[in-house]
Amino acid sequence: MWKIHKIISNRYIIIFTSLFFFSCNNQDVTELKIDDSIIDTVLIKEFKTVKEVCIGELESVLINNKLIDIQSIDSTILIDVRYSTLNNFMKEDVYGDLEKIYLQKTVAIDLKKCNDYLKTIDSTLILLVYDGVRPRSVQQKMWNSLDMPINEKIKFVSNPKNGSIHNYGCAVDLTIAYLNGDTLDMGAGYDDIRKIAYPRHEAKFLKNGTLTLQQVENRKLLRKVMKNGGFYNIETEWWHFNRYNRSTAKSLFNIIE
Repeated sequence: MWKIHKIISNRYIIIFTSLFFFSCNNQDVTELKIDDSIIDTVLIKEFKTVKEVCIGELESVLINNKLIDIQSIDSTILIDVRYSTLNNFMKEDVYGDLEKIYLQKTVAIDLKKCNDYLKTIDSTLILLVYDGVRPRSVQQKMWNSLDMPINEKIKFVSNPKNGSIHNYGCAVDLTIAYLNGDTLDMGAGYDDIRKIAYPRHEAKFLKNGTLTLQQVENRKLLRKVMKNGGFYNIETEWWHFNRYNRSTAKSLFNIIE
């Protein structure tokens, strides 16, 4: 929001500077007419400049660690950075001004392969990504926020002491959406900690009618698409996919603290 305030303030700076310039040159400021179109042109340039240079602390850390914005690899991928909003299981914004999703470059390239493959299956569908790299400090907040036994907690959030694959930028949380952003029905929402979100329980829930055939087929489509890029699902979250296991990620990349 401060960006907008800065730009609005700059409108007055431009006007004041113009008045000062003309008064210094002995011109009657009462006769001065400032063309709004000129001011707007300057402000548009200013807005672009502010947008380009304004990189938050977290984003700077990610860039310095050579992670990459996934939309710079594939601009058609949709994103919904849930942890930069209150719309997540913690009901807390833990990413601040981060508005992009970052992954290791090789992982982002493989994600593009998945997206391209999905388009060949159905051109009306696209990947929508909720989370990519996740600093271990955020992982710790997630861990602390879950009030449940450790043997249950680890099914939903990796123990920060061990380092999550998210912490290395090698895991992604995502779904499939239509081009307008409407998501396919997966039978459970993102970050749903109930067992209905577990892929390993799909057959049971399908049999008792808790999940529909279409919901299970949608999940299978997501797994098929992600497998094409080398990603694999975990048993307790339909939305979570790893590109590497923890030991491989650790050998290739630095953990983001």
